[in-house]
Amino acid sequence: MSDPAKFAIPVPSKDPKSKKPDQSDKEEGSSKLEDKKDEEKEGDELSEEDLQLRSELEMLVERLKEPNTELYRPALESLRTLIRTSTSSMTSVPKPLKFLRPHFPDLQALYEGWSASENKSQFADILSVLAMTYSDTQPRGTLKYRLLSASLRPANAPLVDPGTWGHEYVRHLAAELGEEFEYREVQEDGTPPESETPKIELLGTIEDLRSLAKECSTFLLSHNAEPDAVDLLQELEMIEAIVTLVDENTFDRVCQYMTRCVSFLPPPDDITFLQTVHKIYTHFQKFPEAIAIAIRLGDRDMVRDDFNAAGNPVMKRQLAFILARAQIPIEWLQADSADGEEEEEFPSDLSECLSNTRLSSSFREFGKEMGVSEAKSLEDVYKTHLENTRASTSNVDSARGNLAGTFVNAFVNAGFGNDKLMVDVEAGSSWIYKNKEHGMMSAAASLGLSLLWDTDMGLTHIDKYTYSAEEYIKAGCYLAIGISNSSIRTETDAALALLAEHVENKSVPLRTGAIMGLGMAYAGSQREEVMATLLPYIVDEDVSMEICSLAALALGFVFVGSENGEITGTILQVLMEKAERGDKELEGKWARFLALGLALLYLGQQNGSDATLETLKAIEKPISKTAQVIVEACAFAGTTNVLRVQKMLHECDEHIVPPKEEEKKDSDKEKKDVEEKKDGEEKKEESPKQDDTFQTFAVIAVALISMGEEIGSQMSMRQFNHLMHYGEPNIRKAVPLAIGLVNASNPQLPILETLSKYSHDNDLAVALNAIFAMGLVGAGSNNARLAQMLRQLAGYYHKEADCLFMVRIAQGLVHMGKGTIGVNPFFSDRSIMHKPAVAGLLAVLTAFTDAKGFILDKQHWMLYFLVNAMYPRFMITLDEELNNLPVAVRVGQAVDVVGQAGKPRTISGFQTHTTPVRLGTTERAELATEEFIPYAAALEGFVILKKNPGWESEDSRMQL
Repeated sequence: MSDPAKFAIPVPSKDPKSKKPDQSDKEEGSSKLEDKKDEEKEGDELSEEDLQLRSELEMLVERLKEPNTELYRPALESLRTLIRTSTSSMTSVPKPLKFLRPHFPDLQALYEGWSASENKSQFADILSVLAMTYSDTQPRGTLKYRLLSASLRPANAPLVDPGTWGHEYVRHLAAELGEEFEYREVQEDGTPPESETPKIELLGTIEDLRSLAKECSTFLLSHNAEPDAVDLLQELEMIEAIVTLVDENTFDRVCQYMTRCVSFLPPPDDITFLQTVHKIYTHFQKFPEAIAIAIRLGDRDMVRDDFNAAGNPVMKRQLAFILARAQIPIEWLQADSADGEEEEEFPSDLSECLSNTRLSSSFREFGKEMGVSEAKSLEDVYKTHLENTRASTSNVDSARGNLAGTFVNAFVNAGFGNDKLMVDVEAGSSWIYKNKEHGMMSAAASLGLSLLWDTDMGLTHIDKYTYSAEEYIKAGCYLAIGISNSSIRTETDAALALLAEHVENKSVPLRTGAIMGLGMAYAGSQREEVMATLLPYIVDEDVSMEICSLAALALGFVFVGSENGEITGTILQVLMEKAERGDKELEGKWARFLALGLALLYLGQQNGSDATLETLKAIEKPISKTAQVIVEACAFAGTTNVLRVQKMLHECDEHIVPPKEEEKKDSDKEKKDVEEKKDGEEKKEESPKQDDTFQTFAVIAVALISMGEEIGSQMSMRQFNHLMHYGEPNIRKAVPLAIGLVNASNPQLPILETLSKYSHDNDLAVALNAIFAMGLVGAGSNNARLAQMLRQLAGYYHKEADCLFMVRIAQGLVHMGKGTIGVNPFFSDRSIMHKPAVAGLLAVLTAFTDAKGFILDKQHWMLYFLVNAMYPRFMITLDEELNNLPVAVRVGQAVDVVGQAGKPRTISGFQTHTTPVRLGTTERAELATEEFIPYAAALEGFVILKKNPGWESEDSRMQL
């Protein structure tokens, strides 16, 4: 039999007709004849111009085969000109490449026979272009001949730019460069390549590849293909080289694309990308964008250099507003050396911006502009006349109802300093005493929330309650002092002066109030004085686990994301010592806050937590697993690291059931069963007790890691849905909290409907957390649909005291600051994670992991941890003297335009308003006039404007 591989198998375009068996041999034998007929038919279809081009190309190929070397140069030049000048549609192959494809093997053989010369270099250049049509059978041929062309070129000859062959050639070459680099890396590692790519001979060095990549990137950048240029340099691990390639026209699009890529890169590369973007911004003196990247990196030196690099004093004020919003410690801006004492004092106007002291007055003016400066009563929020409950039940004046009223009043009227329950002296005194003992603490503390950010009037109002005989009222006052000073820095340091002495008090409530007051007043400030005050109470064996854990949490607030070694070492030492002693307190409810305090030190530090995680693994107690989960979650918060999310979901796989006694099956086996049970108990005492708390935190960890990036958030929502269906009770109760964290102050209808379904769950722990999550999702939004849902829940749960209490809290959160304050931890166009805000949200969610043990018990004051995340949702425009400057702005839904061609609109469905304006979480503002130019890159918070020197009013144009 003849070998079937020798015969070509024609594949007709039409269905084959039925044929007799004896005809098959004849048809196979005539296959070549059919091919020729097809070629002739194709030739008949070509136009005269195409036929002329084909014959001209064939003639040039024949010239190259002739022995006369003088004909080579003109023939090569003609080929090059014909290929370059050819035009084709987007979907078809250029005609010269199509006609030369059958000659490619002959040309390759011909090339091998030529001696090294400039002609051969030019020949290789042309073969490199033709190789694009053979990329399926001869991989990386384009790159091979490109490198050969460069190696054969004389030293004095100019390099041929790959861009001269067109955009498609450069893109093809870029793709092959990536493949070749990956192949080289695999060769060096000695591991077999993942893809079955045929091997080709290695040409040139890695430096040759990178040099060629630079040439391609330069072409791509100049032809509006910035993403392709970035991807190519990233594939060849030389992204830093892009700093020298960008110019004034391309740098902004490059930086936007690179910044957006950060969420999808593994840990070493994401930091490299941000550092590269920072270099580009500083090179082009875009200081607001540069300092935003420096804040994301948490780099102290970078922040200081960027701040000092801005020579314009008005630009420095704008940078100061950005730093104040991020609560960056002022010490970061001062020189580390002793001779830098002169730099410690900032000008008064700059110091005011850095200290955030104008926040309170600006917020109240904003409230007047919005028409919400008048205090709201509880009835204005509850609207009980719309609830489907009996009148008798709604009028009951219970301690639990009054406690809920305290929180609702505080959250709704936060920052305005004029509420009717507490700020008014007579009403305040009577309202405090309508609460039970521990309720008085929250009632007194609510005064701090009403006077939020107002450090002058706040202390005056709070001071009169500090002389009360009731220690719970005093404790609430200490907490109120901390709350009112949150995110504000004053020269007097009143909070530290007033609270430090009370930390030593023997009374647990007073000590609690003072410790958490310090933690909230100095959140993110990294003040050494606070560490010196609180650190001894973590180590002190005489204090209870409650005080120890709260001291650790307060230090976690103050030193959030700092990797402070002294605090880390102290907390780990305490955990190990208590574990060695077999201390039962580590199994109690307070231990989770000790772990959280440790984890907050590593917020956003990624691999910086590795050593701490290894140490925690050595502790043989259930708290060890919980601490590992919380620390790892905090370290990768907001990074959308897929591997860490998978790891946390894997933690939820384990099915943990408390050991149960086996039923007695037979009277003969009774004694044996009793003996086995005794042995089992002895072994159980030796081995660590199983605990499922870590799974609760693993669910929250998924939300913490994936938040801040839209796609990651959407993917996490799908996972939460699965966990809710198949998870254990300890996992299910954490799902609503996780949903609330991902969507804080961002009430999307599908989310609200999901939480509304969970709020009717049979498991009350799930229902409670879902109700709170509804408040968290709608915080400060005044969302009418959500308010209606909560009123329906108030009617549904009117006999369930705990759930009704939580519904009231949620109603207060939805109307937070009368719709002017949000708790979303991301700002600057949702690009920077506000670490103290994340710390506050996590602390509240940690309390809700055991709502019965904390919020619904005596620790309801933990709801005030949300203060760390509360910030006005405004945009106020100022002139260069920092006076209010009303300007027309467009406010609409933010649109992602990264990587899109041209200059598309960044907002959709916009409305034009005059500043100050309120911005939602997913909204963006842009100036509606060209009269002013903003100093800031993202228009939110305080924005300083300067007059556009090139702007002319319509009147002046008319005169001209």
